[in-house]
Amino acid sequence: MARNQKIFPLLAATLCVCLAVTPAAARGSAEIAAVFDSGVAAYDAGDYEKAFKIWWDLRFEDLAAMRNLGMMLRKGQGASKDPDKAEEVYLRAAEAGLPTAQADLADMYLKGELGAPDLRRALPLLEAAAAANHPVAQFQLGQFYETGAPPLVPQDLETARQLYASAASHGMKEAAARSAFLGPPAGKPAATPAPAPSAQTPAPAGPQAEPAAP
Repeated sequence: MARNQKIFPLLAATLCVCLAVTPAAARGSAEIAAVFDSGVAAYDAGDYEKAFKIWWDLRFEDLAAMRNLGMMLRKGQGASKDPDKAEEVYLRAAEAGLPTAQADLADMYLKGELGAPDLRRALPLLEAAAAANHPVAQFQLGQFYETGAPPLVPQDLETARQLYASAASHGMKEAAARSAFLGPPAGKPAATPAPAPSAQTPAPAGPQAEPAAP
């Protein structure tokens, strides 16, 4: 599966939201995890319609499932491609504090999937995801600070270095390359030189709700 189509393992204890479930209908975290994992199995087997249905039934109980639905609606997996619906679903998970949903929705705004590219709407989402140590959000935000994006983002190479270094510490090769090119943040020793910087900005991590990446 391509990098931006990965799903991650469920973290039920932290991602259970139980938004609109009555006490009588509420499921325990173990049951939610089991149902969620069945969606992961279906997704990994390429049965997108089944995975979509499973996660749709969990959308009020699990933020990760909600985020995966946003990804599938964005890509047209298991349901018709629907950027507006994807935005709606992503936004609910993003507003609830899920970093991957924040990063994905920011990427939609930056790529103009909902109209003209919109850094103003993407920026708060990128900042929130980057603050939660989402490496792709850190890398993308670092790019804006490296070059500057007036009037919203001033050029600030030290902030860019810090963001690249953090993303690189989470294993992001593109960030490591930019970090090697700009040098380490102030007060930190230089790292071993990385390969030449990639010209292509990586896509944000794909669906969350956390199916294991194949």
